[in-house]
Amino acid sequence: MRRPKRMLENLEQDIREHIERETQDNIARGMPPEEAHYAAVRKFGNVTRVQEDTREVWRVIWFEQLLQDVRFGARLLGRSPGFTAIAVLTIALGIGATTAVFSVVDATLLQPLPYPQPEQLVSIQDDLPGVGARDVGISVPEWHDLERSGIFEYVSPLGGGGSVNLTGSSQPTRAFFLGEAPNYFALLGVNPQLGRGFDPEDHTPGFTLEAVISDGLWKRAFGSDPKILNRSLRLDNDLYRVVGVMPPGYHDPGRTTEERNVEVWLGNNFDAAPAPPPLRNSRFIPETVARIKPGLTMAQAQSRLDALVASLQKQFPEDYPAQNAWTVRLVPLKEAVVGNVGQSLILLLGAVGLVLLIGCVNVANLLLARASARGHEMAVRQALGAARKRLISQLLTESLLLSLIGGVAGLAILLSTKGFLLQMLPESLPRLRDISTNWAVLLFALISSLVAGAIFGLAPAFETRRLDLIPMLKLEGRGSTGSGEQARTRRALVVTEFALSLVLMIAAGLLLRSFWDLLQVRPGFHAQDVMAVQMWLPVPNDPKTDPYGTIAQETPFIRELLRRGKTLPGVEEVAVGDLAALPLGHAPNDRNPFLMIREGHENQRNEASLVNASIVTSEYFHLLGMTVLRGRLFGELDDEKAPQVAVINEAFAETYWPNQNPLGKRLNLKIVRGAAANPAWHTVVGVLADARTESLAEAAVPQIYLSLYQRRAKDLAIFLRGRLDSAVIPVQLREQVQAIDPTLPVFGGQTLNEAVSRSLSQRRFSMQMVALFALTALLLAGLGIYGVISYIVSERRHEIGIRLALGAQRRNILRMVLRQGLGLAIAGAAVGLVSALIVSHLMSGLLYGVRPTDPLTFSGVALLLIGVALLACYIPARRAMRVDPLAALRHE
Repeated sequence: MRRPKRMLENLEQDIREHIERETQDNIARGMPPEEAHYAAVRKFGNVTRVQEDTREVWRVIWFEQLLQDVRFGARLLGRSPGFTAIAVLTIALGIGATTAVFSVVDATLLQPLPYPQPEQLVSIQDDLPGVGARDVGISVPEWHDLERSGIFEYVSPLGGGGSVNLTGSSQPTRAFFLGEAPNYFALLGVNPQLGRGFDPEDHTPGFTLEAVISDGLWKRAFGSDPKILNRSLRLDNDLYRVVGVMPPGYHDPGRTTEERNVEVWLGNNFDAAPAPPPLRNSRFIPETVARIKPGLTMAQAQSRLDALVASLQKQFPEDYPAQNAWTVRLVPLKEAVVGNVGQSLILLLGAVGLVLLIGCVNVANLLLARASARGHEMAVRQALGAARKRLISQLLTESLLLSLIGGVAGLAILLSTKGFLLQMLPESLPRLRDISTNWAVLLFALISSLVAGAIFGLAPAFETRRLDLIPMLKLEGRGSTGSGEQARTRRALVVTEFALSLVLMIAAGLLLRSFWDLLQVRPGFHAQDVMAVQMWLPVPNDPKTDPYGTIAQETPFIRELLRRGKTLPGVEEVAVGDLAALPLGHAPNDRNPFLMIREGHENQRNEASLVNASIVTSEYFHLLGMTVLRGRLFGELDDEKAPQVAVINEAFAETYWPNQNPLGKRLNLKIVRGAAANPAWHTVVGVLADARTESLAEAAVPQIYLSLYQRRAKDLAIFLRGRLDSAVIPVQLREQVQAIDPTLPVFGGQTLNEAVSRSLSQRRFSMQMVALFALTALLLAGLGIYGVISYIVSERRHEIGIRLALGAQRRNILRMVLRQGLGLAIAGAAVGLVSALIVSHLMSGLLYGVRPTDPLTFSGVALLLIGVALLACYIPARRAMRVDPLAALRHE
């Protein structure tokens, strides 16, 4: 902006001076001063018109100069195909990789949710910090309190989500359903492609018996039947009427729907069977989304919500005891969906950004080498009158042209490999289906290309400002050997490149060591030769029609299932548990949270604690190889008629009964998400060694196990151990289950090794990507120092010839060249180590079992990088040793 403004000021000054001179001439001719001025202005003409015409000429000249620079730059690049190919490939890889990672970051972190006014959408989360519980869900009365609060336009609980048995087709199938309030689609602001959504004013008790299905289910199960509307659908023995079909590609924003593909939506008011009685302490609704009223900010809504919570605590003190410290938080729905992956994605974007920056440094070094060769040309052009600014503009145009070509090539690589790159992403990544090459991604690629071009084009452009004409012109046609300033610039670039590479390699080393440590962890259970297959027992709206509505009804089915499972080929052991018992393979909403009070502590404040329980048969522990430290496991007599028992792990015992014998202790367990008017007392009968069933990174998480013959479970996992054919076992098991009950689907077969591997998918992805970028940086750093040392050797060829002619040993020449390269590497390592200390502390949340300042990683990576530098220097050093003194001197 300064240059056009200054040019306009100069133009105005020229016009004033011209008019002033003409005025003085008129006065000299005898005119009065005022008349002389008006005559001068009339003779000059319209000042504004002259200014506009001049600006038009400037624009034309600027555009013509730009076209000249572009054409000239294109010709130069065409004359050096080798240089152009290397530079374009370097930039293409950098831009392509950076844009690929940005597309993931954009879809996950930057793009708003695909709903109208997404900033008004929030997740409502109830916490009980007094008992260490977060996001425990809400009750039906609390939902109605929120609706009447005047804070929200809509409040929609999401409850009852899970697998549902879809019958009536050739085979019973499993579909994932989501039960939500009838205002759900109105809250999101979405409409079906066929039919309609639910009526927000429908207050039918319990389920409304209307269903909206996904486009995928409509095509898969009903062949895209256009007459699907009003057709009956039997789900868990209940008939529903299809009222709508959602558009292709639609998916819900909730956390559960990111992990499982929702295919059926069911309207539910949560105030009739199979929901429990609508009590305030019955928090069976796991998730709640809401839309804040227009005109309210998040902070204002949270302030009003805090006031509502305080009022309800005073109004219902028995339901909200002070020791629970009940609070309600508003979390932006996008933040709730994304979860904790932001740090990993920002790390990846930073890593690939460093790779792009290192590539820019490499290209800058190449351009500096070209600039030194073009020194004589630039000196001649400047001597003939070319302004330095004009030369700088031309060099920057060449750099930007090179970068834009690299950017286009990078985008082409990205688009051609998009399918392969998407397969590399972990399935647990939030908003995976939103990743696309949209305008924001294309704009990012363009800006990255321009910025990259400016970065690597600045060094040769500013070298032109230091051009000394006399020495350059004296060189005539021999070319330039480069100035001392240019040599220092090249060395500084290599030091910077090494520092950036070291930072990236140390980050990769820390992640690699962390991942390796996780792989070496003893999980406390045997995953080898174990497979888990899932099934779902129906939950009909009328409990009277549930064939598995009581423990007495469910137990015979479980026992028969165990008996039949043992008859399958290769099966040695069989056990059954709920999904919470699936080690490392269950989702957060699969857990069974209980409020626990220990006998003898009922009246003490803050003694209630939130614990997660798994419901299993007694065979589960032996099948997984869990070690019993004290007491016993569940027995045949531990059925619905016997006193309820529990098995705990060592971490549980040490947490709640330190230095005591936990056997015989009693626990009062009150389910958090469900009806438990009469909480049951459980006696601890056994203690297990700790097993990392929740996370490999967590060593000692308190665990409690309940008997499946004393507490029902609907979402079941069938565990099998033996020499199993993972492709055949699910089919054979489905046949056995449907021989007992033909309405039950069996699905989701996976080995425990797969579950363990899947639990590490996000860590593995981050580690693999950063390691790939680090190896790329290592290669670029090696090429960078090779290029600089090669250039130094070519510059000093005459000096080396003189040294050899005077009797210098060739090994001394080798040491001299290696010393120069080693000095650059050590300088870069010193800067990089300081920077890596800062970066490693920022990524400490991603590490396991290794300190951010791990000396082994820091020293090992630094030595590796220095070794690569020496190797890169050795080739030009060997070339320097073979210099023929006579040839070198004769050349000069």
